[in-house]
Amino acid sequence: MFTHRKNTKPIYVGGIQIGGRDNVVIQSMTNTKTTDVDATVRQINQLMDAGCDLVRLAVPTMAAAECFGEIRKKCNVPLVADIHFNHSIALKCIEVGADKIRINPGNIGSEEGVMKVAQAAKERNVPIRIGVNSGSMSKTAIEKYGNTAQAMVESAFEHIRLLNRYDFDDIAISLKASDVVRTVDAYRLMSEKCNYPLHVGVTEAGTLMGGRMKSAVGIGALLLDGIGDTIRVSLTADPVEEIYAAKDILSITGLRSEGVEFVSCPSCGRCNIDLISVATEVEERLKNVDKNIKVAVMGCAVNGPGEAKDADVGIAGGDGCGLIFRKGEIIRKVSEDTLVDELMKEIELL
Repeated sequence: MFTHRKNTKPIYVGGIQIGGRDNVVIQSMTNTKTTDVDATVRQINQLMDAGCDLVRLAVPTMAAAECFGEIRKKCNVPLVADIHFNHSIALKCIEVGADKIRINPGNIGSEEGVMKVAQAAKERNVPIRIGVNSGSMSKTAIEKYGNTAQAMVESAFEHIRLLNRYDFDDIAISLKASDVVRTVDAYRLMSEKCNYPLHVGVTEAGTLMGGRMKSAVGIGALLLDGIGDTIRVSLTADPVEEIYAAKDILSITGLRSEGVEFVSCPSCGRCNIDLISVATEVEERLKNVDKNIKVAVMGCAVNGPGEAKDADVGIAGGDGCGLIFRKGEIIRKVSEDTLVDELMKEIELL
């Protein structure tokens, strides 16, 4: 873990600490209707199995808030209620057991509503995440700074001041845009100006391939700066894919060492097996492996056991065959059609 990570103010969501140089927390959001309790619980459990630490649910109506309470009773992971405009729904979610509220105080109507939410959240030790997106900035901030990172930060501070007015400071902040550069600029500026824990992500990042790329660049850049206490990879895809992507980003940036590290060499003219399909299949099958190991898929003997000698186990292609190796030592030669299965057998033995 990087020693230069910013030491932000810790908040507690259920039993999870966010901030204070603790582990970076992985979040996702269900895409089921919250009023469909069974489907939502199933998806939450799938996210937990994939490695999600914190799950957010959309709560657009009072009926959804009632169902949120039923879901809370059936799940063991901390749950965040995502609410817009309606302070009464926020109060109901706090009442039925929300571990955290995502709401912008400036958008929920009257000062009295803000005061009630702040008081209820403080009484129950429920943190509030202020979430500013590029499309939800205040008019005064836009008039002053235009459509910029500075306007996003100023909008966040307007919401913060509202909560502080009612003696509430158990706050997390997010500042997301679909523009990676503006997102990174906003988080860097916010990190300079406050000590609140930051929930980092690129909003509306896109589909599985493009969204992973944008998120890896934006989130990764911030994590390498020591910025970010919790992350979400926002994808137009199965939410479980967000968890796999988040775990990859944390592993690549050195912030989590648990889980499988997968490496594979680029294909070249020396390769005599279908390396692309082999590597793709191995990567997919490794998603269900819960071991702290490094696995290598190499195209030939040149880039095989020697170059990947730090891998716990790996394969190197041959002419219609392949080598299985551990820590650079060749174990045996197998046919290409059994190569992946034989590799998985070795992984089971680790």
